[in-house]
Amino acid sequence: MIFTLSLVLIVTSLLLVVLVLLHRGKGGGLSSMLGGSFYSNLSGSSVVERNLDRLTVIAGLVWAICIIGLGLLYKNTG
Repeated sequence: MIFTLSLVLIVTSLLLVVLVLLHRGKGGGLSSMLGGSFYSNLSGSSVVERNLDRLTVIAGLVWAICIIGLGLLYKNTG
């Protein structure tokens, strides 16, 4: 169980790094290169940015659950 949670934690950490880098900053980000600017011209907020926000929140929740789970498992085994 510890190995599985550790593996999910590593994958989720890498995914969070990529997702955060894809977000648009003040000067635009990698998401604008992937079509974000096209959608933002059509509507006030881009569909790509909203989907990136959702994916980032979900990945963050999975990451936090893995951290809590690993902490509880290490506390019980040690």
